[in-house]
Amino acid sequence: QVQLVESGGGLVQAGGSLRLSCAASGRTFSSYVMGWFRQAPGKEREFVAIINWSGSRTYYADSVKGRFTISRDNAKNMVYLQMNSLKPEDTAVYYCAADTRLRPYTVQADYWGQGTQVTVSS
Repeated sequence: QVQLVESGGGLVQAGGSLRLSCAASGRTFSSYVMGWFRQAPGKEREFVAIINWSGSRTYYADSVKGRFTISRDNAKNMVYLQMNSLKPEDTAVYYCAADTRLRPYTVQADYWGQGTQVTVSS
């Protein structure tokens, strides 16, 4: 089992940047695919990005491709989401997740964090 704690959310103006971090507990971090998902008010949770076990492959939603970058540090049990050129439509609660399987573009994972709020003002 793994526990996930997100940080780094906040309020930013459109065009700005934020870096989200997710700290994972446990000794088997490198055995999990890690991902970021988001849920805006009144909307369903959606896929944002995932990164495979070694960090050699990444997958992004079309809406964030070219603006967001997911990365991981297996030595530190950390996964990050660098968000640039933020737009008001990026406003959502962002969730970190861990999965034993590689399931890009789906909203499925074995473990979820509590989420961190990102608000982008226009």
